[in-house]
This record gives sequence, structure tokens and C-alpha cells, in this order.
Amino acid sequence: MSKTFILRKLHQLTGIVPLGVFFFFHMFTNAKAMYGEKVFNEAVADIHHLPFLLLIEIFGIFLPLLFHSVYGIFISSEAKVNVRSYGYLSNWLYLFQRVTGIFLFVFILFHILHFRFGLFGDFGLTATKVSGNADKAFAIIAGDFQSAGILIFYVLGVAATAWHLGYGIFLFAVDWGIVIGEKAQKATLYACAAIGLILFAVGTNAAFSFVRPCGLMPEVLCDAPKEAELIQPVAPRKF
Repeated sequence: MSKTFILRKLHQLTGIVPLGVFFFFHMFTNAKAMYGEKVFNEAVADIHHLPFLLLIEIFGIFLPLLFHSVYGIFISSEAKVNVRSYGYLSNWLYLFQRVTGIFLFVFILFHILHFRFGLFGDFGLTATKVSGNADKAFAIIAGDFQSAGILIFYVLGVAATAWHLGYGIFLFAVDWGIVIGEKAQKATLYACAAIGLILFAVGTNAAFSFVRPCGLMPEVLCDAPKEAELIQPVAPRKF
């Protein structure tokens, strides 16, 4: 078993676990922004109160992300783009996977350095970092997303991540022998495309939720939790 084989398998595995799992969790948390500042800040506070959070971040996110990103760039540098000669769908999918991977390296680096460490306050962005300021999390992100350029950049980041993960799940299932046979692989590709589209829709709506109530969804869909908070228990009547 060669060193290259092991590294490529680890690259695929870290893309699914823990990074893919983290992205699902991250989108679920961000989706709560559609219910407003209070709900989102409480969700961020719950994350901040996780035991051993720093260790989870280092060994569950940062180190796997560093390996997956750096080795992914190495793989991309060896890639032979042949879509002009062979315009098959698989060749285009292979190209998009490499392109989104390179873009994500820049996007995720910016995302972590800004919201986790607050390093871009001198460039017109919010100077306060989200980490350690759960009570201000919504306001911090909303302040940055007032810039159309930053909002578009994040929507593109969500799109690239959703695509990269969706197609990555398909490649993982095929390369690890989980899905065998042309029909099964075709069905899996469609299912993974659906996963990517759903994640993109959820993430995009979450991004717009920081600039308008309920994001891109009709506001009536976000009224239920607010109404529920107004409902008070009815005391029994006294006779």
C-alpha cells in the first residue's frame, strides 16, 4: 500500500468526516438566523458552551481542514485538465471539484481569520470577532453583510462548499466501493447533487437572513416561533 494511496484516502475521509459533518452542523446553526437575532445568538452561545470546545476546534476542524486543503491543492497542481479535448460530464465535474477546492481555500481562510480571530477589522469589516461574543454574533455578521460584495462573496462560498461536499460524497462512495454499478452510481450522483442544492439553498437563505427577516423565505414562515413566545398559559377561572 503506497504512501500516495493512504494520503488520498485520508484526504477523502477528512472531507466527509469531520469537515462534511461540521458543514451540515454549521448550516443548521446559521439557518436559525431566519428567526432573528435572539434565536441565532442563543444558538451561537450553545456552541460556545460546549465542553472542550478548543480541542474540538483544533482536532476536529483546524487540523483536518489544514490537511485537506493543503493536500487538495497538491492534487490540483497535478491535475490534467482535458475538457477541451474530452468534454465529458465526468471531466467537467472533475474540473469544478478542483476549482471550487482552490476557491474554498481562500474563502475558508478568510472566514476563520475574520469571524474566529477578528483580523480584518482594519479593512472596513466589523472589528469584533464572533468567538467569545455570542451576544453580539448576529449584529457582527449583519454589519459585514451590509456590504453587497461581502454578502455575494459568502453566497459564492456557500455554493462552492455545497458543490464540493456534494460531489465529494459521490467520489467517496465510488472510490471506497460503497456504490458499485453504473445505475447505482448514477442514482448516487443525482442524490448527491440534491444534497448540494439543499445545502446551498439553506446556506444562502441563512446569509440573507442577516439583512432581512426570514432571509429569502416569506416572512410568514418565521412568524410561528414569535407567536409561540407570546402565548401565555391560561390560568383556571375562579368561580
